[in-house]
Amino acid sequence: MQARILTWNLWHQFGPWRDRQEAILTVLQQENADIVFLQEVWAQEGGLDQAQWLADELNMYVARTEGPWYDDGVSMGNAILSRWPIISWEVHRLPDVTGAPSYRRAIVAQLETPYGRWWTVCTHLDHKFDGSATRVAQCEALCGIVDQLRVDPEVDTPVILAGDFNSVPDSDEIRMMTGRRESAIEGLVFTDLWEIVNEDNGFTWRRDNPYIEDSTWPNRRLDYLFMSWPRPRPIGNPTNVWLAGVEPVNGVQPSDHAAVVADIRMLAE
Repeated sequence: MQARILTWNLWHQFGPWRDRQEAILTVLQQENADIVFLQEVWAQEGGLDQAQWLADELNMYVARTEGPWYDDGVSMGNAILSRWPIISWEVHRLPDVTGAPSYRRAIVAQLETPYGRWWTVCTHLDHKFDGSATRVAQCEALCGIVDQLRVDPEVDTPVILAGDFNSVPDSDEIRMMTGRRESAIEGLVFTDLWEIVNEDNGFTWRRDNPYIEDSTWPNRRLDYLFMSWPRPRPIGNPTNVWLAGVEPVNGVQPSDHAAVVADIRMLAE
């Protein structure tokens, strides 16, 4: 048995954002994921909530962060959409480089799936090009959050951690997450699903995207689907991973990021 998961930064209310909404919805309908992790979702104070609207259109359950709110009365946050009921959810503020709470957040949701209860985490880390030290601190916090969700990782369903990490695979923070350097929590690292079954570069920040053709950043893989390890094999192993939202929909580019989608194994041997 398999499930499909997807992560995508939706680029808030930037660019032609009103036109982009239908393009975003079309891609999500086409990919038909069971669990969707979204970053830079917006809500208008007293008005439309993008995450709730998408959940309603897709007939999914939703959990989302509450802000932060900006001067124009529009929030920017993260959300988890699920085909299955969301039992509980909570929001954690992530630290800045000093350890003080920042506006970056992680949302944690437990899902009631046909395969048992699953913990899921969606996040969006500091975006600064030179902010690796901050992102290391935020990844350390994420490891602590995930560690508290596990009871016996040798038999428990693994934790899905997804989002826009604003980090390339060989950065200090991602190497810490994937076991290429000392881990933040003994006995906890993460499998980067992309690199298991896909040998392409997987760039989600792409210079062929018209929204970023003048960016000073190079092509980069910034968005990840992670699965906690150790875990009972082969639960969480991907059978296929690919990008979505790369091409325009009816002439409209959906976002400045590409989405990452994976089909994963859901049952133990």
